[in-house]
Amino acid sequence: MVMDHSTHCPGLYCGRIRINGTWDECGACPRGYRAAANSVCLPCKDVPTFYDWFYLGFMALLLLVLEWYIIDQTMKRRNFTKDVLSLHICALIENALSAFSTLLLSEPRASLDIHACKVKRLSDWYTMLHNPTPNYEKTLRCTQEAVYPLYSMVFIHYSLALLSMLVIRPLVVKKIAGGRGKRSIYFTMYLIPVLVVLQATCGGLLYYSFPYIVIILTFISVAAHLAFRLDQSMSSLFLTSIKDLRNLVILIGHWLLHAYGIIAITQLTNPVLHGSLLALVPFPTVFYILTSKFTDPSKLHPD
Repeated sequence: MVMDHSTHCPGLYCGRIRINGTWDECGACPRGYRAAANSVCLPCKDVPTFYDWFYLGFMALLLLVLEWYIIDQTMKRRNFTKDVLSLHICALIENALSAFSTLLLSEPRASLDIHACKVKRLSDWYTMLHNPTPNYEKTLRCTQEAVYPLYSMVFIHYSLALLSMLVIRPLVVKKIAGGRGKRSIYFTMYLIPVLVVLQATCGGLLYYSFPYIVIILTFISVAAHLAFRLDQSMSSLFLTSIKDLRNLVILIGHWLLHAYGIIAITQLTNPVLHGSLLALVPFPTVFYILTSKFTDPSKLHPD
């Protein structure tokens, strides 16, 4: 049945396109299109918002940070040795190449700019849950990427990251890292499918909550990192944090991620006020060090 232009399609995401001068039946819009208020499928030509870019950056950083953690745990080195650094740099190059390639593959092709459809509500990420059933008869299938390309870009990036890892990292492991480096490849091959499932099922939830997740996890992670120090005295925690290169890099990494979360929440709409909040980034670390003498288990004596 060919629909008239004035006929509104049922549901939130059903639309129609014009084919050979006539309007097609209501259904899912093609990829890169989204149904407007009049149910006409319009191409996604919006510019991604500041927050959209930070979401894409978070999903890319999530993979990179977890890869670095895997490398750190599998190599079991207390210092930045040549083999550890080589794997960390290799993971960074792999993710940078995949992110760059993902941007080039997105519309418009061969450009670092992307065209997008604005995110309006949480349901935009889960259109498959909103297929209408007119008159309680046949379900109208209108599942589509209403948040194009925020949903699919993450899958493309993870796929290219996996491919680049399988091409580049074995060469680095063979020449520099040795046998332990192979385990980082195996664990990452399990990690990426888990992140794909996470994006597929929780992409919308992550979109709205990732800044708060980043801030909470950096709080917990920096406390755990400092808690594993054998000497919990204030002077030891301070000195080992600035003199040990590995500890210093880890702390700076936590501060950068914490700042990332603050910027994503505030979006720097008030640069002076929100920029001043970045001065609070080292606060969790400083607070832990200053209060360590009150929480040191060695100083707790049973009555």
